[in-house]
Amino acid sequence: MMKVTIAKGKPNGTLMAPPSKSFAHRYLIAAALSCGEVSNLSYSDDVIASLNCLEKLGAKYIREGNAVKFDGFAAVSSIPTLDCNESGSTLRFFIPIAMTMFDEVVFKGTEKLISRGIEAYEDSLAGVVSFEKSNDSILAKGRLVPGDYAIDASKSSQYVSGLLIALSLLKEDSTLTIKGELTSKPYVDITLDVLSKFGIVIEEDGGKYTIKGGQAFNQISIANEGDHSNAAFLDAFNHLGGCVEVLGLNPQSLQGDKVYKEHFDALSKGYATIDIENCIDLAPVLFSLASLKHGGHFINTRRLAVKESNRALAMKEELEKAGAILRVEQNEVIVIPRFVLSSNLEFNSHNDHRIAMALSLYSSESDIAINDAGCIDKSYPDYFKDLEKLGMEAQYEVTE
Repeated sequence: MMKVTIAKGKPNGTLMAPPSKSFAHRYLIAAALSCGEVSNLSYSDDVIASLNCLEKLGAKYIREGNAVKFDGFAAVSSIPTLDCNESGSTLRFFIPIAMTMFDEVVFKGTEKLISRGIEAYEDSLAGVVSFEKSNDSILAKGRLVPGDYAIDASKSSQYVSGLLIALSLLKEDSTLTIKGELTSKPYVDITLDVLSKFGIVIEEDGGKYTIKGGQAFNQISIANEGDHSNAAFLDAFNHLGGCVEVLGLNPQSLQGDKVYKEHFDALSKGYATIDIENCIDLAPVLFSLASLKHGGHFINTRRLAVKESNRALAMKEELEKAGAILRVEQNEVIVIPRFVLSSNLEFNSHNDHRIAMALSLYSSESDIAINDAGCIDKSYPDYFKDLEKLGMEAQYEVTE
């Protein structure tokens, strides 16, 4: 494990936004299915997990710098084992995709990932695909066939995205109907956008998607866009006395997390009520900024309990070390800001990349240390190095 110590300071300078992880997963899958090419990639742990899963399914590719070029699929003679590591996107995308290609597939992952469950697939694919689960793996049996499917998307939109991609690979028409509330709809919009760019047509009407059979993915080369989710951690310092310019962000992006600028402005002006239903991954950085500014009331927070950590409780534990107060309810979080500045704060990341980066905001007010900070490799491996480029002083220590 790695411990990072950051000296008090105000970051200053210009950086390119890190590449989007959300688009990267989808672009890589679509490019593999079309012999296409994707550039402007960052090889975070989650992106590598998706690349490795494609390879296990037989995808052939060449990796050159920040680009990956695909060249079809080779035959796979045995039951493939796909290691998703700790990537929820990878697991939920590849379950239905793999089951269009094989009758049996083993999906491996960390115990935390597997414990987060795949109930939506167990329900929607009942009678078509069966699942046998252990602590760190899932054995899926059965071939995905064209048909009329319905899915509960209240816990994650990733189930919807996975099925939309998979059903577009089949030879006959299918439908996918959303049961209940579709959470994080912008991520489904990203999936539809990527599929459209590769020539796949999907129609939506009142929560029902129609996927025509017999479609083919067009071979294209495409550049990944900048990541608003991770750029938010850099931009937040601008509300704490820093002067950071983040380049390479698409203002017309479909990424739901681009709303962070509006939320940051609201928190900087005063106590604000913010709905994070469609930007749940922003919660840690919003909580940190609220604790350093005027506080805030955050609603639709229930899904924080099923992320890499229980993010609401983890942020409560860490921010209260710095004097803030967090009231965590079933579907809301209230942040009461700190009024007495501390020094030499030591935080724990809870093995959660977004918590580690969110806690770094406290370096604007104090020398801080973050334990198990290597978890940033999941999405933004260069985050602390980028802070150093902006003039912050960081030291790294390998711990047990």
